[in-house]
Amino acid sequence: MPQPAPGPSASGSDWTVQATDRIESVIGAVRDKTTVPITKAARAVVYGLIAGVMAALAVVLGVIGLFRLHVYLPFDEEGRKVYATYFGVGAILLFVGWLLWRKRTRKSKE
Repeated sequence: MPQPAPGPSASGSDWTVQATDRIESVIGAVRDKTTVPITKAARAVVYGLIAGVMAALAVVLGVIGLFRLHVYLPFDEEGRKVYATYFGVGAILLFVGWLLWRKRTRKSKE
């Protein structure tokens, strides 16, 4: 009578391979439910901050450019009067400060 060859059983399943596959699938499922969402959230925060800083910089440079353009365009006969530009900058900053002042939170007395 011939001896069976060493290796996997006749049913074709090896418990070590099954255990390894099961551990790998559990670890993959845990990673998909924890690490992947955290990575996506971190990317969204970083890209959002970069976009916000770039947008703020674009607004500031745009305002500066508009006021510099106003100073160098001759709107009156004397030309290059800057008091109107300073008045405009002051009005804008006053309005922004007023809006921020209204949105402040007061600390409660303890």
